[in-house]
Amino acid sequence: MRLILIRHADAWHEMHGVIAGLAGCTGLTDRGITQARTLARRLRTTGELGDCGALLSSPVLRARQTAEIVATALPVRSIEIDGDLCEVHPGEADGLTWHAYRERYGSFDLASFPDRPFAPGGESWSDFAQRVRSTLARLASRFDGQTVVAVSHAGFIVLSLLTLFEIPRTETRARIDPRFTSLTEWIVENGRWMLERYNDTSHLIERRPRERRIC
Repeated sequence: MRLILIRHADAWHEMHGVIAGLAGCTGLTDRGITQARTLARRLRTTGELGDCGALLSSPVLRARQTAEIVATALPVRSIEIDGDLCEVHPGEADGLTWHAYRERYGSFDLASFPDRPFAPGGESWSDFAQRVRSTLARLASRFDGQTVVAVSHAGFIVLSLLTLFEIPRTETRARIDPRFTSLTEWIVENGRWMLERYNDTSHLIERRPRERRIC
């Protein structure tokens, strides 16, 4: 299987500091819509995903809207909603601002306290990691030999790296932070996963004309 994970485009909740799961997400900003359209234009031009056999999306609005735009550049126009592609489930914190969340539940690093739920009814870091691990295994089995595009979230993409490379949580200042509409590509053959590219946002890079130099 060739699996391309796309992070959704820029969304309103980021601007307003809101924890946005299914309930709290209000969709893409105008900038996000432009980002997704730019990615679609790239895909039409390059044909790099012309062999796509399935398009999956998280059910969260910002991911679905991104997938709808990306679908216009793929041979498969239908979108299959897969709840396992979501960000960590926030439980009762869904829709709260980060300020309100900290006042209600306190401030803590989810990965440093892996068994503590994000909020009542939500997932812990351990729960989330197990979901990502089992989802990747399920997709590899179901779509063996195919190219699959999945629109997901930063946390899912980060955990795909941590779980497949079996990287333990360590106290470090280094971060993995996939950008909006970035492409991360995995290839799995005979149970072996290979990372082909990570955080590919070449479609968002503004190319400036080279300055003339007078010698």
